[in-house]
Amino acid sequence: MITTQLLCPQSIVVVGASNNTHKPGGAILKNLINGGYQGELRAVNPKETEVQGVPSFADAKELPDTDLAILAIPAVLCPEVVETLAAEKQTRAFIILSAGFGEETQEGALLEERILETVNKYGASLIGPNCIGLMNTWHHSVFTQPIPNLNPHGVDLISSSGATAVFILESAVTKGLQFNSVWSVGNAKQIGVEDVLQYMDENFDVRKDSKIKLIYIESIKNPDRLLFHASSLIRKGCKIAAIKAGSSESGSRAASSHTGAIASSDSAVEALFRKAGIVRCYSRGELTTVGCIFTLPELKGKNFAIVTHAGGPGVMLTDALSKGGLNVPKLEGPVAEELKSKLFPGASVGNPIDILATGTPEHLSIAIDYCEEKFENIDAILAIFGTPGLVTMFETYEVLHQKMLTCKKPLFPVLPSVRTAGEEVAFFLEKGHVNFADEVMLGTALSRIINAPKPAVPEIELFGVDVPRIRRIIDSIPQNGYIEPHYVQALLHSAGIPVVEEFVSGNKDEVLAFARRCGFPVVAKVVGPVHKSDVGGVVLNIKGEQHLAFEFDRMMQIPEARAIMVQPMLKGTELFIGAKYEEKFGHVVLCGLGGIFVEVLKDVSSGLAPLSYEEAYSMIHSLRAYKIIQGTRGQKGVNEDKFAEIIVRLSTLLRFATEIKEMDINPLLATEKEVVAVDARIRIEK
Repeated sequence: MITTQLLCPQSIVVVGASNNTHKPGGAILKNLINGGYQGELRAVNPKETEVQGVPSFADAKELPDTDLAILAIPAVLCPEVVETLAAEKQTRAFIILSAGFGEETQEGALLEERILETVNKYGASLIGPNCIGLMNTWHHSVFTQPIPNLNPHGVDLISSSGATAVFILESAVTKGLQFNSVWSVGNAKQIGVEDVLQYMDENFDVRKDSKIKLIYIESIKNPDRLLFHASSLIRKGCKIAAIKAGSSESGSRAASSHTGAIASSDSAVEALFRKAGIVRCYSRGELTTVGCIFTLPELKGKNFAIVTHAGGPGVMLTDALSKGGLNVPKLEGPVAEELKSKLFPGASVGNPIDILATGTPEHLSIAIDYCEEKFENIDAILAIFGTPGLVTMFETYEVLHQKMLTCKKPLFPVLPSVRTAGEEVAFFLEKGHVNFADEVMLGTALSRIINAPKPAVPEIELFGVDVPRIRRIIDSIPQNGYIEPHYVQALLHSAGIPVVEEFVSGNKDEVLAFARRCGFPVVAKVVGPVHKSDVGGVVLNIKGEQHLAFEFDRMMQIPEARAIMVQPMLKGTELFIGAKYEEKFGHVVLCGLGGIFVEVLKDVSSGLAPLSYEEAYSMIHSLRAYKIIQGTRGQKGVNEDKFAEIIVRLSTLLRFATEIKEMDINPLLATEKEVVAVDARIRIEK
């Protein structure tokens, strides 16, 4: 519950306030004073009558009614103080900085429960415990530094971790990124990341609210709620970027030890972010760089011009953009020659546009003007300009300032000399701009933004999927575990997924008869063992009856073998689709190249069922091996539309058969005309 008293309190008390500003209770009071808080400030400190010029009370019971209480006292004392303030002083918002709660001991968890019971009883808000606090344009209720520039058009930052929020702010302030609010939810006993997003979504005012949200999250407690409100905010015009910590096994342990969080599967997180339209980041620097890009005019295309006076950074930026699938098109022809004539001899205009180390502010201005007005195939401009310390940069950065005010195309300033030209960079940032000191991080962040999909439509694609039959098949399966091939075939048929003709039998004569009917060559596979290839249970390109009879006899001797499956031998590119049920998230669908490439290259893309066709195409296009799917070096591509259709149909099947906990179709054999499932396995748990 997020109350008005939390966001815009008319009175604040710091319980545990101190004159020592190196203590949390002293530092937070100092930040409130220095932040220009306009309401009534009070303190509770039994040893003082005044703390930092603020009236101090010996006990919370002596306070007048107070909107917001900030607690910087030992954990064991917190429940009683919260009860007193909520019951007797009409306090309807609490920020508990103290540690020593559920993140440490069972006894601490019980203290948290008592506090939660009290705040819920009185309809109050609770931030924390174990957090750095909350700050917005109304009040700076945090005990940490730095305090960024705060304005209503700045960024909203929501962080599971207080320390990480501080380090994100450190990264952001050096770039000139400004903030509207900073939320540190700590243990998130009442208010977590999802709750803050929900409040921002349900109370969003397009005219005055911040349209940029940055998130650091360690545990996704409610994926559906995160998905719903993040995608809703993005559809309303917001931009969201997030880091999900704890994606690796060791990272999961780290997250758990820090907040008691259980990290979710990384593939599920990736799928959730893609479905919501969230730009996923992997470091603090990347997150704040994406945030800075969000403050600039929206990108309308993938073609970039690089204007620089130093060749190396221009080349590295070109590499970073190209690696992310973005373009640095060659500039040539009469317009390029005209630009070259206006620069010093030796300047290059091919893109990057290198105006040379001796290039003047006027040359920078001319090059930007040509990219803005005359090069029609350019969508955005990146200007790299630093100094070795021989000249000042005030005039150059004033040019950049003026161009950023007038250019319709996005203009990204890369000012790397943050120490040598520190005064000039600060002069530039004070005008309300951002700075991208690292050109490679900028290139990476741009690619993450441009390649992030839009929020998915919530509808389920039902055409051609026989849901009642799917339910009848699932209900008829007698036991848990990997199901028999005929059930697999029936489920795929019910979903409208093309399946290669096959025959399963433990009778050699029946197997030989089927092979004669469908025609050689054929493929034989053992039925029973889960990992057929590992036990010699798959034989390809069997060209005659004698060979098939020999392999039948051999494979039936394999432990756990119950029958032999025979299929016609098909040719094509091997593709893969798999799915796994993740608790809370639902089914995560994976796709990629099939065969051994799934395990060796691990080039797979993930989506959260149910999937739309747009999501399926986005998954396919994000594969590193997408060029193989398109066709390369004389090889024909595969039918991408059929591949996407099967992904969508499979996701719909899973939506109505939640008993399926794991499945894969590997391979799908694909040609330019057809995509057919050749081998599949499904594990269910009822």
